[in-house]
Amino acid sequence: MSDYESPFVLAVDIGSSSVKAGLFDARARSVSGVEATISHTQTVASDGTSEEDADQMRIATEQAIDSVMEKAGCRSSEIIGVGFDCMSSTVVGVDADGNAITPVYTYADTRSAADVDRLREELNVPIIYDRTGVMQHTSYLPGRIRWLRRTQPELADRIDRYVDVSTYIFSKWFGRHDVKASFCVSSWSGLLNRHELDWDHGLLGRLGIGEENLPDLAEWSDPERGLSKEFAQRWPTLSQLPFLLAVGDGAAVNVGTGCVDETKVALTVGTTGAMRVLSEGPAPDVPTGLWAYRLGRDRTLLGGSFSEGGNVVQWALENLNLPPIELLNAELEKLKPAQHGINVLPFIAGERSTGWSTSATGVLEGVRISTTPMEILQAMLESVAYRFALVADLLLPGVKSGYQMIASGGAIQNSPWWLQTMSDVLGVPVSVSAEQQDTSRGTAILALHALGVWDSLDTHPAHIAETYEPNASKADIYAEARGRQATLYNRLLG
Repeated sequence: MSDYESPFVLAVDIGSSSVKAGLFDARARSVSGVEATISHTQTVASDGTSEEDADQMRIATEQAIDSVMEKAGCRSSEIIGVGFDCMSSTVVGVDADGNAITPVYTYADTRSAADVDRLREELNVPIIYDRTGVMQHTSYLPGRIRWLRRTQPELADRIDRYVDVSTYIFSKWFGRHDVKASFCVSSWSGLLNRHELDWDHGLLGRLGIGEENLPDLAEWSDPERGLSKEFAQRWPTLSQLPFLLAVGDGAAVNVGTGCVDETKVALTVGTTGAMRVLSEGPAPDVPTGLWAYRLGRDRTLLGGSFSEGGNVVQWALENLNLPPIELLNAELEKLKPAQHGINVLPFIAGERSTGWSTSATGVLEGVRISTTPMEILQAMLESVAYRFALVADLLLPGVKSGYQMIASGGAIQNSPWWLQTMSDVLGVPVSVSAEQQDTSRGTAILALHALGVWDSLDTHPAHIAETYEPNASKADIYAEARGRQATLYNRLLG
C-alpha cells in the first residue's frame, strides 16, 4: 500500500541539458517510478556561442510531461496543478505570430561582451545596478539586445517580443500571445525594476524597445489556465488545471533544500555554482559583486553565481589523464591542501560573481614538469571554493555563526573531499541536503503553497544527510592561497 498522500502536483524542471518532470505528493515527496528525464543539447562554440533551438526545448518538455502522465495512471486524476522552474537568463525573440525567429540564448553566451562594455560606459551603472539588482553583463538581456541590433539588424527588426523560454513554451501550449512572465524569471533578465516590480522603462529606452516588446508581468503564483485544443487533447487531465508561472531554478533549489529564510544559506554546485539567501520584506541593498532577484512581491533571492562548478570536473576528465571519476575522491584525499604551487582562475565558461568580467578565461599558473593531473584537478576545485568564499564575504560579512550552510547539487554532493574543502575554505560547517531532487522538490513546494496545501514554504522541512566541520589547521593555508588567487586576478583582470 502506497504511503503517498493526495493531492499531487506535477513539477517540471527545464534545465540546461535536460528537462525533468515528476509527480510529488502533498508532502512534496517524489512519487517513485513517475519521473522522466529528456535530454536536449545546446550549441556551444569558441566564439562564445551558447544557444539552442526553442522548439527543441519545447518538444523535450512536452515529451517529459507525456512520460509522467503515462506513468501516473490513476493518480493523474488527483493532480491539482503544475509547477515549473526554468534555467535562468534565457531569451528568445518571437515574431508577431508568436513564432521563435532566434535561438534561445542562454546566460553562458558571451558574444555580447563588447556591447556590455559600451553599455557600462553609457549608463550610470550604480543606479541601474540598484534598480535591476544585477551588474551589466553578458548573462543578461541589455547587452544581448544591443548585440542583436548591431550584428543582425534585419532580424532584430522582425522581433516583436523578447521572452524567456518558459514564457515561449506557455504561449504555444495556451495558444495565446498574452501569457504572463513571473517577476522571478524576469528578474534574471536584467530588465526588471525590482523596487517597482515593472520593466525598467529608463533602461528599455536605452535599448530602443518598449514594454510592448516584453511579456506582461505577474506573481509566479498567478497561474495560466485553459490549454489550447491540441494540448487539451494531449493532456486531458491537465487541460483546466492551474499552470503556475515558472520561477528561476536557483529560487527552486533554495526552497527545495529548506533555505527559505535568512537562517539558511544555499550552496549549490551542479554544472555551475551559486550561493544564495532567500529573505522576506523590502528589496535589500545589493553588495557590489552580488545580485538580487525577486522571487515574488515579498521575497528576494540575494547571492552570487558562477559559470564554473561541475563543468570544471568535466573539463578535467576530458582533457587530463585522470583516473575514472569514481576514484577521484580517494585520490584527492591523498593530497595536501594547496601545496601544488598552482594558481587558478577557473573561468573556463567566463566569469560572473564577483568581478563580472566580460573577458575572463580560465588560467593555470605555476604548472611544472613535475605537476600531476590530480594536482591540476585539486587546484581547480580549490579555486572554485575560493570564489565561493568571495561571495560569502559579501553575502555574510563578518558572520561565522547564526546560520546553516546547506550544500546541494550532484557535482559536490558526490565529492566528500570537495565538501570538506569547501567547509575548510569558508571556515563554517557545511551540511549536505538529503533531498535527492532539490530543484524539482522546490518547484513542487511552491506549487503546493500556491494551491493552499502548504501553509508556508517549510510546512514539511527538508532533511540533512550529514555535516562537514571546518578543520582550523587549514585556515591559514587556504587564506594564503586565496590571496594568491586575488593577486593573479588583479594582475590579469583588475
